[in-house]
Amino acid sequence: MTSPLRFVFGLHLHQPVGNFDHVVADHVRDVYRPIIERTTAAGFFPLTLHVSGPLFEWLEQHDTAWLDMIGRLAADRRLELLLAGFDEPILASLPRPDRLEQIGRMREYVTRRFGVQASGLWLTERVWQPELAADLAEAGVEYALVDDRHFLVSGFQHDELHRPHHTESDGRRVGLLAIDERLRYLIPFRPPEETAVYLRQLRSEGHDLAILADDGEKFGGWPGTKDWVYGSGWLDTFLKTMEGLAAEGAIKLTTGQDAFRQVPSGGLAYLGTTSYREMEKWSLPPTAQRDLTKLEEELGPKHLAASASFVRGGHWHHFLVKYPESNRMHKMMLALSTLCRSRGDPPEARRAIGRAQCNDAYWHGVFGGLYLPHLRNAIWRQLAIAERILRQGESLACEELDLDYDGFPELWVHSSEFSAVISPHRGGAVEMLTRFKDLTNLADVLTRRRESYHEIPTSGPDDHGDGKGGTASIHDIERASRLTALPPVDADPRAILVERLLDAHLSDADYASANYKPIRSWATVPMSARVSVDGASVTVVLQGHDLEKRLRFDRAGCLDVAYSWNASAAPANALFAPELSLARDVSFRAQPETDVWRSKITTVARSERGFEETVQGFSLTPRWPARLGSCSLELGGGTR
Repeated sequence: MTSPLRFVFGLHLHQPVGNFDHVVADHVRDVYRPIIERTTAAGFFPLTLHVSGPLFEWLEQHDTAWLDMIGRLAADRRLELLLAGFDEPILASLPRPDRLEQIGRMREYVTRRFGVQASGLWLTERVWQPELAADLAEAGVEYALVDDRHFLVSGFQHDELHRPHHTESDGRRVGLLAIDERLRYLIPFRPPEETAVYLRQLRSEGHDLAILADDGEKFGGWPGTKDWVYGSGWLDTFLKTMEGLAAEGAIKLTTGQDAFRQVPSGGLAYLGTTSYREMEKWSLPPTAQRDLTKLEEELGPKHLAASASFVRGGHWHHFLVKYPESNRMHKMMLALSTLCRSRGDPPEARRAIGRAQCNDAYWHGVFGGLYLPHLRNAIWRQLAIAERILRQGESLACEELDLDYDGFPELWVHSSEFSAVISPHRGGAVEMLTRFKDLTNLADVLTRRRESYHEIPTSGPDDHGDGKGGTASIHDIERASRLTALPPVDADPRAILVERLLDAHLSDADYASANYKPIRSWATVPMSARVSVDGASVTVVLQGHDLEKRLRFDRAGCLDVAYSWNASAAPANALFAPELSLARDVSFRAQPETDVWRSKITTVARSERGFEETVQGFSLTPRWPARLGSCSLELGGGTR
């Protein structure tokens, strides 16, 4: 046994579009700068590094010295920079032209800024689909990093994964390197000697290659890791331990590119549609998550370890089914991307669409993602920037199309000043209303729903804790977090203009906490729609189940609504109550004047820090006696 084990040490550094400046600054100070400075000072190189485009753009504005340091390391071949979609999109979620553009933008930036040619690719969230191979090859990607799980669920064994592999689609070939899951859980959560034992074991078994590539935020950004990695001396000990292994000839640090080119190929591999283990579970609906958790508990650790490759969750795209709010962002992005290409791809619009493809706000797991309003708002803001550019000089218009791809048509009303989407099939609700002057989608509010982690008794620290000599990962924290009471769940999806009949004795507190049953709800009633357009307004008349709602949009996107209903069919104690779920409080007028319930819409979600309450928006609900048979309201353009 003469050849050392080649060891790839890869880091992925990312901050999403729209994240708070202070959060990014904290990570640069506490994570990104120290991990690079200390590893290189210790001679622990070459490193393999992916930095996302949004983080690159922040650093260009706030810390060019860090970028210059990376450039010197790359020029000296002490660091390999990886490609990805520049704005950190899930590549599988994009149209093929957008995939190529995103990777091309990252390649151009890396070449221009650092003077190097990148050939390896960090696959965002490790979401793989078979047809990606051809697109990666066309984009000039030599190899992509994927999880070892991608291979295991396709029938490979662990012992086969310490070599590069190749795959293809449409006759276009790209390489694959398998990230070792065991290393992801050892580093940095276990004492460094455990990593050394594992690496020695791999070498003694005759393997050529071991690959770690994982979130750099675990080296000081995740809860508890700053004290563990730096305060307790884990990093210093790890670097000395790796130096010892290298000195004895047990390991040799290498880049992903050199490993791919120099280690003999393991042959051909065809991988199915896959992501990492936790992502597959998070994408499932709550009932399926509970069933999968129950199955894992019944199997127990021993049998689960033996069959883990075949005990699987869902596919990333199911987030778009699970969360209609995510699907609306995604499908609006697709629609505007198509519109942009049809209009000559003006660069500013295309750039905004690229930023709107950043993945974080489209899904929810242990990280907040979709549950963080500032990330959703950032996506809608970029979409509004793009649409404002694409609709310059346009008059009022209304299109009928299946915008969200669910089999039912929506109405897309737009002008040079606003854009709105109405769903006749869902009670005529307004599911998007963006005024370009303030770049805010007023309907961007998250529905309160039951998540699996609200109810499932999770394993406590005694079952999945950090163990002696280690620290807890965010997945340990996730499993250990518990609720003492179930949070409210909305009976209907939230939108602007969801109509109900309510009991006059219902209290505002019970209403706000969803502790009631309406006398009647039009939330899911399919309605017929009739549209008329003149130079000054678009009017949409919706009718269904004894209710008519007449929506009138002016050119600026101000909305007047007139209601009429069958008063004789309503109980004597009934109140007609349309609810407006709004991303922010705006000017509002009701006729006849009446009392309006106002409340915050608050969700409870699990994050890397445990459970957190987040204000997602505001509910406005005027109430009129149902015996009136008609009323009206006006949603203006000004902020209250």
